[in-house]
Amino acid sequence: MIRKLDDISEISSGGTPSRKVKEYWDGTINWLKSQEVRRAFVYDTEEKISVLGMNRSSARKIYPPDTVVLALYGATAGEVALLKTSSTINQAIAALEGRIRECNNHFLFYSLMQNKERLLLETTGAAQQNLYLKMVKEFTIPLPSYEEQCRVASVLSWFDDLIENKKRQNEVLEKTAMAIFKSWFMDFEPFKDGEFVLSELGEIPKDWKAGRLIDISEIIMGQSPPSRYYNEDGEGLPFIQGKGQFGKYTPETTTFCSSEGKIAKPLDIIVTVRAPVGELNIADRDYVIGRGVASLRSKHWSFLFCWLRQNSELMKAYERGTTFEAITKQELDNFPMLLPPTSILEKFNSITEPLLQKILLNQKQITILRGIRDTLLPLLVFGRLRVEEI
Repeated sequence: MIRKLDDISEISSGGTPSRKVKEYWDGTINWLKSQEVRRAFVYDTEEKISVLGMNRSSARKIYPPDTVVLALYGATAGEVALLKTSSTINQAIAALEGRIRECNNHFLFYSLMQNKERLLLETTGAAQQNLYLKMVKEFTIPLPSYEEQCRVASVLSWFDDLIENKKRQNEVLEKTAMAIFKSWFMDFEPFKDGEFVLSELGEIPKDWKAGRLIDISEIIMGQSPPSRYYNEDGEGLPFIQGKGQFGKYTPETTTFCSSEGKIAKPLDIIVTVRAPVGELNIADRDYVIGRGVASLRSKHWSFLFCWLRQNSELMKAYERGTTFEAITKQELDNFPMLLPPTSILEKFNSITEPLLQKILLNQKQITILRGIRDTLLPLLVFGRLRVEEI
């Protein structure tokens, strides 16, 4: 059965408290922006508002967990997410709450995810795609029985729950690695009984050095092959050149390059050298790298990753350029590095490498799970594959 969204759900929007009144902000109430709506679950928000800010703006309603949120305009127009926490929303988001025993919110989330392109055909705006509440309310989707909606949602949620679990594992693993790093190389807790000397990095243990990035890694600057060699058919090696192709830990590019070029090898640290400078990924396979990135190859790769993660703001300070912000090869070579003795680096790596390797394994499994979910998604949402029982 084809149904309008307005017939099967309550649809509303939010607002933004005045930025001029500081008492409206930094409170305890979640406030979701449209740029945070990215085909995922929302466990927290970047900004919070106060009770006063909520009551004196259009962000008056606190939406419960399992509410579907849809970005109406901006860079994420048409993207959908599912609240996993209570939250208010801004005016660039539509909130959809399925009517009881008629529309399952999880099914609605997956249906809108699959129908994004069709929904965007309704948008207006020359500079950017804009949706309006009226468009959303009039939009139609195929809607099976409530019981089948629940079964479909259960199958797809099973994959997303596994993905979210692995994401949370990765967060814990990285926090653990970074806590060890901070203890050893910022607070120097295992070495406090030794003698310290003053260096350009501050006080460090006597036998350690303040060096440069070139002292601990081979630095390979990317070089973009001609665009005729790019494809999305899987021919050649995956290709990355910076912004938009980086994931949380490993690249998420869909572009391939059939030409030989500069290569990042597995366990190289890949860093963006053009705006935004300093974003990090770890190579999980061979990649062709374009001029927007550099590959850092080091046997002490886990230490290097942690050092650059900890000092990401410092690398951003190296941005130069009138046309675009960038960091040069010379500046990258001379980026400050702490150089502990090899024996200490090897001991640190023996502890932290397994943690980062587990992150890489989880990322591969996340990719596989997403692929299976995305294959099932249109089949289940459009009724081409039926779920008889769970």
